[in-house]
Amino acid sequence: MGRRTTNKLLLTGGKIGLAPAAPIGVTDALAHANRTAMAADPLDILHATFGFSDFRGVQQAVVDRVMAGRGTLAVMPTGAGKSLCYQLPALARHGTAVVVSPLIALMHDQVRSAEGFGIKAATLTSADDDRAETMRRFRAGELDLLYVAPERASGESFRSLLRFTPLALFAIDEAHCVSEWGHDFRPDYRLLRPLLDAFPDVPRLALTATADAHTRADILQQLGIPDDGLIVAGFDRPNIRYTISPRDGLAAQLKTFIADQPGAGIVYAPTRDATDKIAAQIASSGRPVRAYHAGLDAGVRARNQRDFVASEDMVMVATIAFGMGIDKPDVRFVAHAAMPKSVEAYYQETGRAGRDGEPAVAQLFWGAEDFARAQRRITELDEARQKGERARLSALSHLVETAECRRAVLLRYFGEQPAARCGNCDNCLSPPATVDATEVARKLLSAAFRTEMRFGVGHLADVLAGRETDKVIGSGHNRLSVFGIADEEELKLIRPVARALIARDALRADEYGGLSFGPAARPILKGEESVGLILPPKRERRRRSRDAEEHPHDPLFEALRAKRREIAVERGVPPYVIFHDSTLREMAGLHPTTMAGLAQVTGVGQAKRDAYGEAFLGVLRNWQG
Repeated sequence: MGRRTTNKLLLTGGKIGLAPAAPIGVTDALAHANRTAMAADPLDILHATFGFSDFRGVQQAVVDRVMAGRGTLAVMPTGAGKSLCYQLPALARHGTAVVVSPLIALMHDQVRSAEGFGIKAATLTSADDDRAETMRRFRAGELDLLYVAPERASGESFRSLLRFTPLALFAIDEAHCVSEWGHDFRPDYRLLRPLLDAFPDVPRLALTATADAHTRADILQQLGIPDDGLIVAGFDRPNIRYTISPRDGLAAQLKTFIADQPGAGIVYAPTRDATDKIAAQIASSGRPVRAYHAGLDAGVRARNQRDFVASEDMVMVATIAFGMGIDKPDVRFVAHAAMPKSVEAYYQETGRAGRDGEPAVAQLFWGAEDFARAQRRITELDEARQKGERARLSALSHLVETAECRRAVLLRYFGEQPAARCGNCDNCLSPPATVDATEVARKLLSAAFRTEMRFGVGHLADVLAGRETDKVIGSGHNRLSVFGIADEEELKLIRPVARALIARDALRADEYGGLSFGPAARPILKGEESVGLILPPKRERRRRSRDAEEHPHDPLFEALRAKRREIAVERGVPPYVIFHDSTLREMAGLHPTTMAGLAQVTGVGQAKRDAYGEAFLGVLRNWQG
């Protein structure tokens, strides 16, 4: 089998260094001794490699199980440090960690970030031209991490490749893809179990940010992880501010919203045409912008993604295909121009903001037509799936219609029991007024019924208002009992009430806008259910962004960011690969002037200190602010 080299960290005389190349037998002996030492104190690797003084949240519980060789499913919110949970054991355990990841672009970003910490990582995908070299490095034991797609990982040829190289662990990223109950089911994830079972002594670690109780149980079963291996960190992302608004002139709404948000951001659009249109509107304001959807040439998509990942203030307008394949921590906002397909999808898509823990905003603009389209799609599904999909749509309706804390509604959906108010969503910051619109809703439903459920809300409003339009007279609707029964104040509520009734499936809109009864209409008409309507607060003077509120302008921080930008351009990597903003803020606050002082800054590990330390110390030493 030849010689095997390793770059595993060794504890030598209380310090951490690199293990030299050694014959396979000697390397195995060293690895055995090293594994014992590392299992006792993974904090040494955490500090030396990653620059962190302690674990966060459930990281240590996850790492401890992996180090003990036990199967684990870690459900951790985006930004909680999931990747560290397999990167650290990959350094501490003998062998290479095989990481199964769903998208090639995501793998490439993860490799780039890992290499920034001095970790030896590579991808083995159809898009890589260096596959032969990667396999050579893997066989020689030169890799800490090998990233592969599930399609490759589930094949017999890949399984054969693994038989001749020691393995540290299997990590299955985005593990919700294994479950048919998950919102991003990938059939190839279902084929991973034989691979895992072929190496029973290699620990398996599944990771996801988005999995309800049903999905979690399915993941455990499909991947052969014991029930006691489930570790749930919770779903709260306290740094994200959730805001939800009805669409009312989307172009103007987006323009105002984006103008308030510094930094890079993502706008999700429902169609390719909408993506191009919104991107053009944003470009006209002078903000750097790119588009991403399946209709673009693959080279254009790749270039646009590279531009966005490397930027600090660009907006990416994209269909929902974008985002799962990036590992960009400094996205400051995510905006939805239309309704996502489920609460799970909303949570995952908004979770692409603020992965660095810094303040971020998630803004959703929704309309009744979003629910109407979703309801029509549900009717096209197999009957067995319709009940579950209607439940998901109902949960979305509750999220957008509620006057309660948005975060509380979101977390309760995932089975948590949060506080009643979070202080960081639109409803907590500016509590909306509510009005009992039950009588208006009953009049609107009656008008729909009396007009044979073929007309849209505009015509129904004319009937209720008693307007003798040509269409009303021509249809004979001026002779109906509902003609002119709504007063002026009630007429102001017709459209918002229609939107609410469609959202809760009391009304259904066909492709031409005609409104007919849904199953929730009867209880309202019979007086068994009421209809409360949220009245959004009037827009106040433009609020400063949360980032500006929490982080006043700091010239030294900006000087450090400029240095980071300069180095990133020289190295051809995104700025966040050098250091996150949070690290630069701490650096500006502590103002170290020596390497020893720089080592005390969170996120400054040995590799980054060696690579960039003098450059940033030069800024700090010369600062005259």
